[in-house]
Amino acid sequence: MSTATIAKPKAPQPGKGGRRMSLPVLLLVIAGVLILTSVVRLITGADGITSTGQMSTALRAAVPIGLAGLGGLWAERAGVVNIGLEGMMILGTWFGAWAGYQWGPWTGVVFGVVGGALGAVLHAIATVTFKVNHIVSGVALNILALGVTRYLSKFTFEDAPQGSSKQSPPIDSLGTFDIPGLSGWLETLNDKHWFLISDLAGLVGGLITNLSPLTVVAVALVPGTWYVLWRTSFGLRLRSCGENPVAAESLGVNVYKYKYIAVIISGGFAGLGGAFLSIVASNVYLDGQTAGRGYIGLAAMIFGNWMPGGLALGAGLFGYTDSLNLRGGATNVHALILLLAILLVVGVAYLAWKKKYVPAAITAAVSALMFIWYVSTDDVPNQVVTATPYVVTLLVLSLSAQRLRMPKADGLPYRKGQGK
Repeated sequence: MSTATIAKPKAPQPGKGGRRMSLPVLLLVIAGVLILTSVVRLITGADGITSTGQMSTALRAAVPIGLAGLGGLWAERAGVVNIGLEGMMILGTWFGAWAGYQWGPWTGVVFGVVGGALGAVLHAIATVTFKVNHIVSGVALNILALGVTRYLSKFTFEDAPQGSSKQSPPIDSLGTFDIPGLSGWLETLNDKHWFLISDLAGLVGGLITNLSPLTVVAVALVPGTWYVLWRTSFGLRLRSCGENPVAAESLGVNVYKYKYIAVIISGGFAGLGGAFLSIVASNVYLDGQTAGRGYIGLAAMIFGNWMPGGLALGAGLFGYTDSLNLRGGATNVHALILLLAILLVVGVAYLAWKKKYVPAAITAAVSALMFIWYVSTDDVPNQVVTATPYVVTLLVLSLSAQRLRMPKADGLPYRKGQGK
């Protein structure tokens, strides 16, 4: 039966949870944040917050988070909640390192994808075939993956040269590259520390400097996902399984098949993110290497309202805060406290304009505390720097909760023929 007859999911009705920010408004918001960031940089002297090196590190930190988020997007658009992204990433790190140090980094990338997909098959069998609660299945998979990789590491890496029970031998690099001429010019411009211009140069320069080939692949998967899911008949069928599987089945869609495909692709993306961590980000497999990035990727997907573009923005934000651990974290986080305080003042003005006086008062109180924290300290403890990505994750999700709309059948059990 032609897929043209499948009814497209209804657009959300205007309201608190259904409004989407238009592209011009989004660009204005991004421009406003960039201008405020430049002002804060000039006030604090923390030039590192928009340096080329900081942005390049942020992009590298954002890639595994974004890949995990893309994995969650594929699964949840088909109606399967994938809390198991963390476990699939763990499998990707181990399989990628195990194959990478023996047969080369690109082979490791392929094995990382396969490792994540194997974990996804288990999740799909549990949730789609046996109707196990999706949260329970995902958590169980995360625990299983952690135990399995620790067990396997004892027998594979412990006796290998430069390896141990918690670390693989070094893996050959995939290499990096810059955009000739442009990268150097933007870095020079960034070093001038001019208002806004240098900040823009640092942002753009970080995106084209010291790039891994796998980073380019990961970035290309974002528009690729959008095209497949929103511009092809395959994507329409898959999304119909997450919105109304009964209606999809009545029009000839094999719901089970599409759910399996979506979850396996989801695991492949998460496994690729894990392989990126062990092959590109650190050049070795380490026990506990994912450090909760699977969960942060899921948060990025939710922040992005189950859309690839929003997901990419969320991954970039979380990747930036994650990268603060590596480059002048204490100084930069201290400067970002001032930025947060200013952004909260803007939020107070917006809430007051909307006549939401109680939230405005609470936001004003929090903003005042941020200002007091900033002016009364010269630095922040390392523990605050380490916790920043997770605090930002919770803060962003709490602020964006009012506009979210998940697929209607996401997480609901489905049995073949239940609509008859």
